[in-house]
Amino acid sequence: MSTIKALHIIFVVSWFAGLFYIVRLFIYHTEAQEKEENEKRILSAQFEIMESKLWWIITTPAMILTFVFGTWMILLNADYYLNAPWMQLKLAFVGVLMIYHFVCQKILFDLKKGVFKWKSGGLRLWNELATLCLVAIIFLVELQNGLDWIKGTVGFFAVAIGLMILIKLYKRIRSRSAN
Repeated sequence: MSTIKALHIIFVVSWFAGLFYIVRLFIYHTEAQEKEENEKRILSAQFEIMESKLWWIITTPAMILTFVFGTWMILLNADYYLNAPWMQLKLAFVGVLMIYHFVCQKILFDLKKGVFKWKSGGLRLWNELATLCLVAIIFLVELQNGLDWIKGTVGFFAVAIGLMILIKLYKRIRSRSAN
C-alpha cells in the first residue's frame, strides 16, 4: 500500500505541475498576440510546441496514472474509503479537477487553431481554481475525519479571497510598471 500511495502522490504532483504550467503558457501565448506580426508568429509557434509537449507527455499521462494508483488504493480498502465522508468530498474535488483538465484541453485545441476566447486576466483567475482544489484536497486527506467542517469551509474561502486579492494587487502593480 505504501508504494502505491507514493506513486499516487508522485503523479498527483506531476499532474498539478502540468496544470499550473499549462495555464501560464496559455497566458503567455495569449499575450503574444499583442506583439508585432513576426514576433507574434514566432512566439505562437513556440508556445504551441511547449503546450503540446507539456500536455501530452507530462500532464495527461500524470492524470491517468494518478487515477490508476488512486483507484488501486481505494480498491484495496473500498469499504472504508467509499464510506468516508472526507473521501467522498475529495472525490468531488477530483471531479472538479477533471472538468478543469478537459477545459484546459479545449483551450489548448482552440489556441492551436488560433482561437483566443480567453483574455490573460481570465486565464490568471482560471489558474487559481486548480490551486483551490489542491488546498481543499490536501486538507481533506490530511485531516480526514478530524476536520472541523466550519473551520475548513471558512479556511477554503479565506484562501480563495486571499488569492483574489493577490491577483488584484498583481494586476495593479503590472499596470503601473507598464506605464
